[in-house]
Amino acid sequence: MFPGPLGLSLAGQALRAGLWSVTTHQIRDHGIGRHRAVDDTPAGGGAGMVMRADVIAAAIDAARAGDGEDLPLIYATPRGEPFTQAIAHELADGPGVMLLAGRFEGVDQRVIEARDMREISIGDYILSGGELPALVLLDACIRLLPDVVGSADSLTHESFEKDLLEYPLYTRPREWEGRAIPDVLLSGDHKKIAEWQQAESRRITEMRRPDLLRRQKMR
Repeated sequence: MFPGPLGLSLAGQALRAGLWSVTTHQIRDHGIGRHRAVDDTPAGGGAGMVMRADVIAAAIDAARAGDGEDLPLIYATPRGEPFTQAIAHELADGPGVMLLAGRFEGVDQRVIEARDMREISIGDYILSGGELPALVLLDACIRLLPDVVGSADSLTHESFEKDLLEYPLYTRPREWEGRAIPDVLLSGDHKKIAEWQQAESRRITEMRRPDLLRRQKMR
């Protein structure tokens, strides 16, 4: 599953250029017994299976024995703190990251605490495992690395960079199916264009994500 889609397009070019790298470690290599079991029934009863603390710890320690000793360890879980653009910048500016992609009902709490995992959620929904969240985290960070995206300026006007959603975008043709590009964008007046973009960003944010504006006020 890795690098998966990150082996394509700009991220793939950056991977081949050595701007970033990924190494995977198979948890089942540290499984218990003949069948390499990595999970067991939940203590106290309940549905599903829980990944064992001893197995996960062994996999983490083996991965850290290489070049990952000082890397922050992130466990993707729905109960984690929401993943934001600010966290993406924080991780992209750091030495790298180690990601635990769990499965089943989750991971034994003891290993989360013992290995000082940071729990992060990519959204209020449930997936079958942590591989897709890991890819999302990686993609959000990789595109922020120097020389990955062609124009660094394009990163500064995106949604969430300033707690505002991005303004509407247009290109040729000038008119399509009776819908025209707003006149201000064709005016050549850069001040008015910037004011329109700012106003549209705020309007869309107020309509769709008022929580972002509340977060602005709290800062």
